[in-house]
Amino acid sequence: MAVTRPDEPPSLIASVRAVGREPEAVHDGQRWGFGAFLLVEAVFVLSAVFITAVARTSGTDIGSSVTFVLVGSMVPTVLAAAVAVTITYLRGNGPFQDLRLAWDWADVKVGLKLGALGLVLTYVAALVWSKVVGDKNATSAIGELVDGAGLPVAAAVLMFVYVCFVGPVCEELIYRGLLWGAIERQRWSRWAAFVLTTLIFAAGHLEPLRTSLLIVIALPIGIARLITRRLTASVVAHVINNFLPGLTLLLVAVGVMPA
Repeated sequence: MAVTRPDEPPSLIASVRAVGREPEAVHDGQRWGFGAFLLVEAVFVLSAVFITAVARTSGTDIGSSVTFVLVGSMVPTVLAAAVAVTITYLRGNGPFQDLRLAWDWADVKVGLKLGALGLVLTYVAALVWSKVVGDKNATSAIGELVDGAGLPVAAAVLMFVYVCFVGPVCEELIYRGLLWGAIERQRWSRWAAFVLTTLIFAAGHLEPLRTSLLIVIALPIGIARLITRRLTASVVAHVINNFLPGLTLLLVAVGVMPA
């Protein structure tokens, strides 16, 4: 029988099993909750609507304009994340404490493991999902925009950086940072926070056809946050999970791969 050394970190399965039902301690000075998350979501939706309205008013086809593709894809999420961080400064202790942004190399390792697991899980789930919805519908909102715009190399690289790095960081700040913290403030369990953030993360992308797939994608990312109690692991897992889709978008945009 294998013996685990006392200084050896527990396995992922053991870490998940060790998660209790007790609520997480809320930091003193945190004076924000669900209202903050709703405000951030409103900023996301309204900014996206505003950008679309500007495009239509100017007579621009948003799907064929490189500028509007980049702005429409990036600005709402980045702006919403910026508002989330600002709220923690104005109504709390700042993002590093309130959103559990403490750095730990052990969290990076957990994120890498769960990110790799997420790639496999996402690949299998995407195959099943594409069979269910059909190949013509098996795409994302960003993927459809990139296909229609014919991005130049510089714009394609910028989109790759956003999909792989900037987007995951922003989404983690919003969902497993701000929303998770709002749930903790209600003194609900970590499991409740995991389930709710997973479901709301999937629904928050506003892509009904992909919601079931997004739930599967979100599971390993949420588990990273669940077992480490910090945001670093889920950010790393999210980045790893988005790398192949981001690379595919880049290769399609520059014409190396067929759309």
